[in-house]
Amino acid sequence: MRRAVFVDRDGVLNAAVVVDGRPFPPASAHGLQFLPGVRARIDELRRLDMLLICVTNQPDVARGTASRSAVEAVNERVRVEMGLDELLACYHDDADQCACRKPRPGLLLAAAARLDIDLPHSYMIGDRWRDVGCGAAAGCITVFVDYGYGETYRGPAPAYTCASAAQAFDLVLSRERG
Repeated sequence: MRRAVFVDRDGVLNAAVVVDGRPFPPASAHGLQFLPGVRARIDELRRLDMLLICVTNQPDVARGTASRSAVEAVNERVRVEMGLDELLACYHDDADQCACRKPRPGLLLAAAARLDIDLPHSYMIGDRWRDVGCGAAAGCITVFVDYGYGETYRGPAPAYTCASAAQAFDLVLSRERG
């Protein structure tokens, strides 16, 4: 079985657009700002034979405030420029009650089944409580990137908390190097 690092998109790979203390996705692929040092750390994790998989909630498609093609253009740019093995997206909103919308673990479980991933020895890095909840529900080691957003944290306690995405990746690298 393989180990993986599952990561959220906005706030972990690229900068989230923060408005009134709440994070939002960039409006287009042209508006992406990748977080410094993340790609180099992803390359280091690859050398340790880890899969890198982005799992992202994109409910603006269901809400009608973003087109699926625009979100998929952002996803493709992130996947290619970050050198990810996969990028899996949920385009539903909470009312849809789907299995793939974080904090439910559907995206992680599907990837694990398809790619033979050892979930208890894999990680989930995210900047929102839904990411931590998803990782915990799948049995992964959870890493919360705490940017101090103005939202109530409603998930399980993360295994680790970091102040930046770079610090979260460094923590995983340190653990994996032993």
